[in-house]
Amino acid sequence: MTCGLVDAGLSRRALIAASVALPLSAARAAAQGEAPFKVHMRRANPASDPLTVALTFDACPGAFDWRIARALAENSIAATIFVTGRWLRRNPEALAFLAAHRDLFALENHGYWHIPPVLGRRRVFGIAAAGDVATVEREATAGAHAVRTAWATEPSWYRGATGFYSRSALVAILRLGYGVAGYSLNADMGATLPARAVAGRIADAVDGSVIVAHINQPHRSSGAGVAAGALALQARGVRFLRLDQMAPAQFRYF
Repeated sequence: MTCGLVDAGLSRRALIAASVALPLSAARAAAQGEAPFKVHMRRANPASDPLTVALTFDACPGAFDWRIARALAENSIAATIFVTGRWLRRNPEALAFLAAHRDLFALENHGYWHIPPVLGRRRVFGIAAAGDVATVEREATAGAHAVRTAWATEPSWYRGATGFYSRSALVAILRLGYGVAGYSLNADMGATLPARAVAGRIADAVDGSVIVAHINQPHRSSGAGVAAGALALQARGVRFLRLDQMAPAQFRYF
């Protein structure tokens, strides 16, 4: 899997070298150790006309927020959905809905079991971390197999559970050939924010933003805010980008 590297004119080694450098500010605070850090990214040098954003969702283990999905489909808003293998297994009707709108939705890899790619004996937001590189690699490859089986395409992006990474885990994921999907705007803070706050955060997105929200929590108010915020962006004339149509080199990591 090339992950767009050939088209971007970059070798995998060059991408790894560049991407390993991206979390240095966070790693430096921990003496460049294995302390978990988040990966943030924004589209590099975005065109100012029209405004562009990448709307992305995490489908962690759970259900499906039809409010979001239907709003996007009915208004032709494109999005990238990072699915876990567990979510795919539990939500066949949702998968069928997404498949009926393949022109709008792309499925990418969120791992299989939803294990944070973090080393050591620790928990991240209450979830046991992978602990070692071998587990990180199994999580990523099993997740990719689940996407490939469900969607009949090879995922090119990976977003780890919780969005936290250890440095060695990040390197391992990159060596598997995946682009690491960070974000620049956390719209719903894990589906914990009320609808009004979520809608406002999304509506105020700046050009080139990579937005992350959750589509697996239908019983929380955040989902209504996601739908409203996406429609507000559309009213601003925003063009929605899908990550499967872009390469890592088209983003700036910070």
